[in-house]
Amino acid sequence: MKAYVLANMSRRLFMQQATFSREIRPGKGFFVIIEQYKLLGGISMKLEFIHHVAIICSDYEKSKHFYTKILGLPIIQETYRKERDSYKLDLAVGANSQIELFSFPNPPKRPSYPEAAGLRHLAFAVVSVEEWKTELENKGIDVEPIRIDELTGKRFTFFADPDGLPIEIYEI
Repeated sequence: MKAYVLANMSRRLFMQQATFSREIRPGKGFFVIIEQYKLLGGISMKLEFIHHVAIICSDYEKSKHFYTKILGLPIIQETYRKERDSYKLDLAVGANSQIELFSFPNPPKRPSYPEAAGLRHLAFAVVSVEEWKTELENKGIDVEPIRIDELTGKRFTFFADPDGLPIEIYEI
């Protein structure tokens, strides 16, 4: 079957034709969806899911509170590395993904405005953007107005973590 793969690069959308296959495997209380794209030129990729996203924070306790108490992510493991004066906090995101929250003494600021090359934002899939927006605002988090994705018609909004990392909640 033919499919189109959307990507966002340098704030421009482009489309590339690819063949596509999907397999759904049952897990314990969840399903694993395996998608495989065969791009033009014969390259075959099989990415199961995003395993983790690593975030470096400037205030470990503040960020730990934000990700565990505000966003409600469960802690998998917390490690203090004395030789680096650094924490590493592994947080579960759904059944398959994680956030690795790192602290380092005096990390450099993240250039965001104007937007810099590299990771633009972190996005979480949610059932109701409206409910999440209300819950975050009730916890004192500034949340942008809800918008509609012009390509998919889906609702989304943004807020920021304690270091200003843009976080999106995207309705599925």
